[in-house]
Amino acid sequence: MFNMPELIAAIILVSSLSGIGVIIYRKFSQLLELPETSLVQLNWKGKLAEAKDFSLWKDFSFEIFLQKILSRIRILTLKTDNKTSTWLQRLREKSQKDKVKEEDNYWERVKESTRK
Repeated sequence: MFNMPELIAAIILVSSLSGIGVIIYRKFSQLLELPETSLVQLNWKGKLAEAKDFSLWKDFSFEIFLQKILSRIRILTLKTDNKTSTWLQRLREKSQKDKVKEEDNYWERVKESTRK
């Protein structure tokens, strides 16, 4: 029915799902006891802050965002350029070695052709 890797994967899947179920079952009662905190949140300093005053877009600057995006694109472009340069250098070295090998075989081919 099952081969060995499929059987092991099925056992791991079933045990993982049952473990998740046990954890959820144990913590469900604690989750129900938690109070609802829709109006009050903790900010990053650990102080209480009103949820309606909290805004991610308050200090947003499009120019800084654009600078960050462009600098990341530049870094990605430089990394890509460096990688392609490395590949190109390896290809040149390989073709140079192949050319040297071909020149080494030239004299052997000339000798063989003169013998015939």
